[in-house]
Amino acid sequence: MQADILAGNDWRRENGYATQELVGWAAAPRYDAVEHKLYWAQEFRFEGMPGNTLNYYIRVLGRKGVLNLNFIADMTSLAEVEAQVPTVLDMVSFTEGYRYSEFDPAIDKTSEASFGQLIGGGSAAQLGIIAVALVLLKKFWFALLLPLLWLKNLFTGRRGS
Repeated sequence: MQADILAGNDWRRENGYATQELVGWAAAPRYDAVEHKLYWAQEFRFEGMPGNTLNYYIRVLGRKGVLNLNFIADMTSLAEVEAQVPTVLDMVSFTEGYRYSEFDPAIDKTSEASFGQLIGGGSAAQLGIIAVALVLLKKFWFALLLPLLWLKNLFTGRRGS
């Protein structure tokens, strides 16, 4: 994961974003087999930023998918984030019929994803999607205005020629 983050720094620099470094685990991965939840936290250092950043992740496993919860704060907030996790988890749950406890091996497929892929592969894929979205936004920000102009013309009665 550290090598993947460092490998993306050239792109970040070229596109005007701060470089980053994965310092290490802020909280090592752990799996709660009773609640079917995977927890871990990483510490990041961003170029030009004072202090380090906490990315705290929770994956709530369901019958047909995974609910991703991410907390981002400064590293000094680790204890506070961990203290609030139970409150946040009480607010989210899968709909009846989609809970992990309702998994039926006779009709449901078993996921091909390992915990390692949920931790490493999932975050790399998310970072890739975010990176692509940021590039497109940077290059084509004006395209966001086109629907607004179309709506304005629709309501004011102006038509393009």
